[in-house]
Amino acid sequence: MIIVAGEALIDLVPAEPAADASGTGGGRSDEGTRPGPNSGAEAGSSGGRSRDGGTRAGAEPVGTEPGGGHRDGGTHTGAEHSAGTGRSGGRHPRTGAPAAPAPELPALRPRRGGGPYNTAIALARLGSPAAFCSRLSTDHFGEALLDGLAADGVDTSLVQRGPEPTTLAVAHIGADGSAAYSFHVEGTADRLFRTPETLPAAARAVSFGTCSLVLEPGASAYEELLRRASDGGLFTALDPNIRPGLIPDADAYRSRFRSWLPYVTLLKLSEEDAAWLAGPADPAAAVRQWLAAGPYAVVLTRGGAGLTVLTRDGLELSVPGEKVTVVDTIGAGDTVNAALLHRLDGHAALTPSPSLTAEQWRDTLAYAAHAAAATCSRAGAQPPYAAELAVPAAV
Repeated sequence: MIIVAGEALIDLVPAEPAADASGTGGGRSDEGTRPGPNSGAEAGSSGGRSRDGGTRAGAEPVGTEPGGGHRDGGTHTGAEHSAGTGRSGGRHPRTGAPAAPAPELPALRPRRGGGPYNTAIALARLGSPAAFCSRLSTDHFGEALLDGLAADGVDTSLVQRGPEPTTLAVAHIGADGSAAYSFHVEGTADRLFRTPETLPAAARAVSFGTCSLVLEPGASAYEELLRRASDGGLFTALDPNIRPGLIPDADAYRSRFRSWLPYVTLLKLSEEDAAWLAGPADPAAAVRQWLAAGPYAVVLTRGGAGLTVLTRDGLELSVPGEKVTVVDTIGAGDTVNAALLHRLDGHAALTPSPSLTAEQWRDTLAYAAHAAAATCSRAGAQPPYAAELAVPAAV
């Protein structure tokens, strides 16, 4: 069993996807810094349309008000029209001329999401026994998140519950399919996560990442779980998936990140994440320093250039991204996380000290690029099922 520990949230995404773009499957785009669909694209969204046109993991849009607010009644996205306000039917406050109506804001559609949540769903769809370890609200969004896990067969025995509202992330989709996010996290349920006393005996790997490692007091609880899992002989994976807007002290977080590395087996991050975490240092040199600090391997997602792995054994190799017509890149990076873990398991490498040949690493990276490209080909975080990938089993 692979346990995924971290946040679940509701993404509010535009009801109409951005215009299709063609690109290469392989890199980060959730911060809007690297356009194009890439197999290492980092994201934190869930839901989206499946290929049959349905909405397997999300709700239908509700006019221009998504109902995606907290318990105080929602966050309205439609422009309000009232005479004399300057927004519709009023006059310009300086010139007195009739004011043009304010442009309508886009209708938003709530989607199940969060990087760890998406990773757990993707693992289950690829055929790996997966469990989700987090804290969900008892509100209607929390119930929807729990239902989404159950629908894909994810074990929820490690899910804690609480009455606080569900975290919200508002997605802004660029014309190239890239996504940027704003977060509403104060007083939400997932921040109050507590380290479980024990993990299932069947657990062989635990994956961590994203907002859950930033927002206290939950961040300290997840950190304790990371150390405990590593000390207990489990394979541990870390995807920092940096959200700068949620990190009040960058240097303190960078120091904390380095303190995790002795407890990490696989570090996966985008080039953008690496540059941010390196700070003023050279990112390439920083990656090698991080590798020397403990991880067996570092996997870098590199935009259209694909993915690169560096290992403690001195191996360094890359695979190209995969060409795909992009709908959006939401969830692509989370699919990469899941695909790496799933394929490593196929190579019997989910151990504290794995050892893979160059060919096995090439197979693993290519599988991750292929899976992420499938996610980019449809709206929202809709990781592929194993049968959709049509690739040989790992050997």
